Amino acid sequence: MGEQPIFTTRAHVFQIDPTTKKNWVPASKQAVTVSYFYDSTRNSYRIISVDGSKVIINSTITPNMTFTKTSQKFGQWADSRANTVFGLGFASEQQLAKFAEKFLEVKEAAKLARDKSQEKMETSSNHSQESGRDTPSSTQASSINGTDDEKISHVGPVDALLQSENDRLKTAVEQSNTNAKKWETELQTLKDSNARLVEALKESTTNVETWKKQLTTCKEESNQLREKITELEAQCDEANQEKERNAQLTERVQELESELQEKELELENLRKQAEIIPQLMEECENITQKLQVAEVKNKDMEDRIETLQADIDDNHHKQGHLRVELKKFMDVLDGKIDELHEFRQGLSKLGADN
Repeated sequence: MGEQPIFTTRAHVFQIDPTTKKNWVPASKQAVTVSYFYDSTRNSYRIISVDGSKVIINSTITPNMTFTKTSQKFGQWADSRANTVFGLGFASEQQLAKFAEKFLEVKEAAKLARDKSQEKMETSSNHSQESGRDTPSSTQASSINGTDDEKISHVGPVDALLQSENDRLKTAVEQSNTNAKKWETELQTLKDSNARLVEALKESTTNVETWKKQLTTCKEESNQLREKITELEAQCDEANQEKERNAQLTERVQELESELQEKELELENLRKQAEIIPQLMEECENITQKLQVAEVKNKDMEDRIETLQADIDDNHHKQGHLRVELKKFMDVLDGKIDELHEFRQGLSKLGADN
């Protein structure tokens, strides 16, 4: 007994915008359950959908309603009692087709229930009219005949009809009392369910507050971790820059060391060349002495002096040229030694700075 679901599906629920009467307003954030319910007590059908604790569809189906497919996966119907238009968006065409087919079935059932109700009302009104017509005829007969037997014979069917009507009313009252007890039981059950739902709602609210606090704590921890990560990234960038500077300094030191080795080789070559200079000087002195001895010895040999004068002049010219070259060489050697000394000082300063 009571209201029972006869068909259930899932869809996105929409309602027409009450202001514009054109745009659709989502009534649910996601697909929710949409069900057909049959109330055997009232012999009525409803479409009901609940999103959490909020009822978003409560539409009683009447024979005048029409379900219209506006697209392959969307359909709508107008509810004059709720003064709105409901729209359903399905995941597939098959679900839409099944819902529309069930809508037609429920609509026909509602129409049959309305027709039966009208027939019962007409039958009841006809019975009441017939009973009203019987009563004055019986009284008229009694007044005409005037005998008790005739009165009893005419009044008896009326009493029987009233008795049956009373029995029917008693049965209806007993049935209503039974239904009232059942409704009281169902009401108490609903109250208990509502109490449990309220408790669950309070518990869920408490849980939500706890989750909110935990979420806030997690957000704060996340922000702190992000700040730490940012600091670590900055430190890593500084460390990478320092590594790059160290690598550049290392390369520069290697280049300077290679240049120092080259300079040392040049200096060694210059030293070797400088060792030859005293020998050349000694040779020059020996030649000079020999020339002097030769001059002394050859004073008497004027003839040979004339012939050898050109050789002597040539030797003097070569000797002077050699002295000039030697002086230039000494100057170059002094410059190289000074450069090497400055280079060593620069290298020592660079090593101290590093």
